[in-house]
Amino acid sequence: MSEQLVIDGLLTRWSTTERAGMPLLVLLHGYGSDEHDVFGLLPYLPDGIAVASVAAPLTPPWPMPGRSWYAIEDLTEPDPATVTAAAEALLRWLDDAAADAPSVALLGFSQGAAVALQTLRLAPERVAAVVALSGYVASGALEGDDVLAETRPPVFWGRGTNDEVIPAARIAHTADWLPSHSELSGRVYTGLTHSISEAELGDVHTFLAKWSERSAAS
Repeated sequence: MSEQLVIDGLLTRWSTTERAGMPLLVLLHGYGSDEHDVFGLLPYLPDGIAVASVAAPLTPPWPMPGRSWYAIEDLTEPDPATVTAAAEALLRWLDDAAADAPSVALLGFSQGAAVALQTLRLAPERVAAVVALSGYVASGALEGDDVLAETRPPVFWGRGTNDEVIPAARIAHTADWLPSHSELSGRVYTGLTHSISEAELGDVHTFLAKWSERSAAS
């Protein structure tokens, strides 16, 4: 059996130390990036929430900088077991870091988006909403999929028309899977590459504000 992945909680960047009772948004960076990169999204996020930017547990092969959630050997068909291993590591991190959060949402970019969606599939009862930017749903079936087909949690999926990183087959699979397993909203941004735009961040803010309001009302 392979060794479990471990997320180093000491590397996590938090928006506030006073987060008791606040809904928690967890940021998951992409391949070759790190927790500092996506933490820069903080000014575009709603007020009244705690934000944690998590460092992925792996380092990509030299000379690629940053960190990774899983190895990239075949982007056209990533091994779903490696995505699951990363999602399981995130759930263990949540056990320690988010035990008191009244609601948890995940925002991931690229690899981080794949891990966010896989985490939702593994533990639908623990994730209230997901923002998936320039990412995809891993192939295969998981036990939580039937629950998601019934509960339809809110998911925002944003991507660009000029994104040449995520293969068309992954996009097609995600476009087929998400509508039947979530309350899907999102947008395809004309001209956007494998990146995040100001227009997309505006849509993300609106989506997360609704999640935060639902958390406060529950």
